[in-house]
Amino acid sequence: MLLVVNAYLGHFAFRQLRYNNAAGLLRLMDRAGIDRALVSSASSIAYRNPQTGNDEIAAEIKPHGDRLIGCAVLSPAYAGWRDDLKICHEQFGMRGVRLYPRWHNYRLDDPACVELVNLVAARNMPVSIPLRVEDRRQGSWLVDIPDVNHEEIAGLIRLCHQARFILLNGSGYVASSLGRRNSGLPRNYCIDIALLTVEQNNEAAQLMSNLGEDRIVFGTGIPFHYAGPALTKLDLLDVSEAAKDRIRWRNASAWMRL
Repeated sequence: MLLVVNAYLGHFAFRQLRYNNAAGLLRLMDRAGIDRALVSSASSIAYRNPQTGNDEIAAEIKPHGDRLIGCAVLSPAYAGWRDDLKICHEQFGMRGVRLYPRWHNYRLDDPACVELVNLVAARNMPVSIPLRVEDRRQGSWLVDIPDVNHEEIAGLIRLCHQARFILLNGSGYVASSLGRRNSGLPRNYCIDIALLTVEQNNEAAQLMSNLGEDRIVFGTGIPFHYAGPALTKLDLLDVSEAAKDRIRWRNASAWMRL
């Protein structure tokens, strides 16, 4: 079983995404041996109203509920997000919420963001935060979006200790409080493997040692990226087969309450 925590449907504003509808994404998943995916809207990253993208993917994934799990993109900076949260959870059956503080122009310690996260937690849904969408060196000349700061995320984790967080598309955790042993942070977050190293520096193994084997989950970023690099990392990771199985799906299933 393979369960990926960061897949996307829809259009990205600044470059073409292949396999960006349900049929295409499922073909890509089949090619990589991925069974299920937590899916959010790539369009919502740049839409002024992220809910439009949620509407689009809800219709796309409805016939494929056995494999594609909806994840709403919400912005506390956009009026009406409380209603959007209710619609995404109760009507669309989405199982998580994804935040883009840099793209949507707010800070994670903004009171509206803290309120959003607490309301999501009250619905027993995890909050996923991509530290980046794409490498800044490959971005459009029209925008310059920095990565989300590790310590800003740590601050939100401290404020919202009842929430569950899935941190995506990040690296360099071991140099921050997010990746250190005995940092004083609640154990309410996990980290995906998509951009972690498994050879030089071997950040994945360091995080498993510092945080625990239950805190690393399988992420690829498809279709922004192909799944091959993440699968190769799993093969090369020098841990037990039981630990790899936890990364493949067991950890994510537990964090998402599937």
